[in-house]
Amino acid sequence: MVQVRAGIAYDCDVLVVGGGIVGLSTAYAITRAAPGTRVTVLEKEAGPARHQTGRNSGVIHSGIYYRPGSLKARYGVTGAAEMVKFCAEYGIAHAVTGKLIVATERDELPRLHALVQRGRENGIPVRELGGAQIGEYEPEVRGLAAIHVGTTGICDFVGVARQLGEASGAEIRYGAQVVRVDRRPERGVAVLTARGDVVRARVLVNCAGLYCDEIARLTGDEPGMRIVPFRGEYYELARPELVRGLVYPVPDPAFPFLGVHLTRGIDGGVHIGPNAVPALAREGYGWGVVRPREVAGTLAWPGAWALARRHWRYGGGELHRSVSKKAFTAAVRRLLPAAGEEDLVRAAAGVRAQAVLRDGTLVDDFLIKEAPRAVHVLNAPSPAATASLPIGREVARRALETLDSV
Repeated sequence: MVQVRAGIAYDCDVLVVGGGIVGLSTAYAITRAAPGTRVTVLEKEAGPARHQTGRNSGVIHSGIYYRPGSLKARYGVTGAAEMVKFCAEYGIAHAVTGKLIVATERDELPRLHALVQRGRENGIPVRELGGAQIGEYEPEVRGLAAIHVGTTGICDFVGVARQLGEASGAEIRYGAQVVRVDRRPERGVAVLTARGDVVRARVLVNCAGLYCDEIARLTGDEPGMRIVPFRGEYYELARPELVRGLVYPVPDPAFPFLGVHLTRGIDGGVHIGPNAVPALAREGYGWGVVRPREVAGTLAWPGAWALARRHWRYGGGELHRSVSKKAFTAAVRRLLPAAGEEDLVRAAAGVRAQAVLRDGTLVDDFLIKEAPRAVHVLNAPSPAATASLPIGREVARRALETLDSV
């Protein structure tokens, strides 16, 4: 059904670009909040959640890491509870496992204590453990101290994304890569796909993840940031019996990465990782994947150079662990001394869409910007999958307000 407004034929009211968990959650939230609103989702891949959503540790984060009052903290805490409920309602594989955050060096103890305080400020129950108590949860894990966070869990985020799409009632078009956007304030938005289809909408919502800044620029908006892709490399643990649940190191607060951790997934296997190294393509899941245009785009962004100058030492360590299995194993053995190189089996990698500002600042919180007839989600890193239901509602609210104003 094509809707007509002021003589203009629209294929839908709201057009969502991106069929990951945030885009599909947004479509779901729009149709829940405003029944009758026609929503179309364009996804360039052949199915949902093929990139960030489907290539992560599968963890339902508790919200303990995030600055109180930030969108991450607000949406992470509420989103975790909602995600468990959603999975239970639709029969999606999940478990509330709890996790350990373990300090292995003395200089990590103050940061561990700071996490306890942050967790309590965010309303998260936390149990503090001495070194000898770690074995109650993880007999093979060693550390000076730890905290146990009981609300952390795991789930099948691809299954969640698929269910959100089905329950939304939106028209979802797969294999529909956006190549051009024509936005006119008085006439709406027309999008051209690579296969020649044109979709006309009153409002566009950009949930394109790794390409969100490019979609913003195609729309005619300057996002003020650029996506710099970081690859996260994983291994599988050949002896999964060494780990019962989820084990994390104490993160460095200067970076939005959580460090190499151990995650028993819903399939019973144990993932180890990720590290964080610059990718040579936005979908650069290995060193052999190089897209010169995308590399040139990253190098042309002043923020990428400022970031490299500021954090070259940290980055050097991550690169070393990428090319040296021995170095990666050493990072694992800090938490799990029983693991050896032979226990690590290479697994599929993921790529994080990290927004970087012009001055080299890593955008740490969710970033959502509005423009005429458009809403752009410009930074949605972890815990975006965990928090996808409340994020979707927030993006939907803004999209519907924009829709009402045109």
